[in-house]
Amino acid sequence: MADGDMNASNPFGGIPFFNDMMRAMAGQGPLNWDLAQQFAQLGAVGDLPDPEPDTATRLAFNSLADIADMHVRAITSLSTGSNDTHTEILTTTRARWAHRTLTDLRPLFTNLATALQPQNSDSDVPDDPMTAMMANLSTMMAPAMMGMSVGSMIGALASHALGQYEIPLARPHASEILIVASSVDAFATEWEIPKDDLRMWVLIHELASHAVLAAPAIADGLTTLVQAHVSAFRPNPDALMSSLSDLDPADADAMAAVQNLFSNPMVMMGASRTAEQEAIAPVLDAHVAAISGYIDYVVDSVSARLLGGASPIAEAVRRRRVQNGTNSHLVEQLLGISQTRAQQQRGRTFIQGVVEREGTALLPSLVSAPGNLPTPSEIDAPGLWLARLEIQ
Repeated sequence: MADGDMNASNPFGGIPFFNDMMRAMAGQGPLNWDLAQQFAQLGAVGDLPDPEPDTATRLAFNSLADIADMHVRAITSLSTGSNDTHTEILTTTRARWAHRTLTDLRPLFTNLATALQPQNSDSDVPDDPMTAMMANLSTMMAPAMMGMSVGSMIGALASHALGQYEIPLARPHASEILIVASSVDAFATEWEIPKDDLRMWVLIHELASHAVLAAPAIADGLTTLVQAHVSAFRPNPDALMSSLSDLDPADADAMAAVQNLFSNPMVMMGASRTAEQEAIAPVLDAHVAAISGYIDYVVDSVSARLLGGASPIAEAVRRRRVQNGTNSHLVEQLLGISQTRAQQQRGRTFIQGVVEREGTALLPSLVSAPGNLPTPSEIDAPGLWLARLEIQ
């Protein structure tokens, strides 16, 4: 953008301090990544210690990973790393988990921010100078607001994440898996679970997720759908005022409702769902349910071998997820990924139906090609999916 053009749209062009600040905001693109990283770090750490894992902890996790990896490969017939070795387990802090996750998901959030940029034409410019100035200010502030919202969501997610795959999305760094060691050990203490048992369960979950989410059906199927969903958002600048006008000041819970409203990034970012997203949703839900169900099946199968069939860890983790569900739900809502208990059960029932009819032999084919993922009709009728695969 030329200096003359930016000064014309900058309401503080004649005030040096504000002019410099507005220039900085305008140069950030649709999302201010510096602010996103800062808010992610703040949300991840909060007021609690965020200790660096010591050498003994790193060695303990990697020693257990050797055992978990062997069984995950045996159940899935999928690779968890190159050259017949499992991917490196990196024990890390909450702050670094937040930084890495925000970096990994940057393309998706960039697409989101781009989709939410207002598409103003010359006819949309208000005649009133003050109104025009405030409109320009709002446009310049949008990348900062987007950065703060996205960073806060990732920071909140990092505050309770145990491993890399808190959300079932492939990561670009295929040679590493992040484990938040202090959160794993704190959870073990809180729920009175033997520390080594919980460490093993988390490693099984992460290695199973890593193997499944590296399969062809994810990159060319699930990830493509998520990108389409994110890019299909459209800006709704009136979302906040409309939501505020719906509140009843006489309601005893009005203040709580206001607080919830301002913590909802969908409202703060002015993100409005579209007909295109409504069309994508059933397919995306079916794919996520099947993939999550497959991962759960692998985790349960390996856990039964290594920890015993009566291990309470899976249920404890699910309950913990419900307790912290708001943080995960906000990110999932933006990405179009639903991990509700109902959705997870839907996926588990699908996988169980496949196994009951044909055994486990066909399960790896579920993620071997994008076209093999179940349709919305097939996710609730495994027999239809099996019939289609047998015809191919």
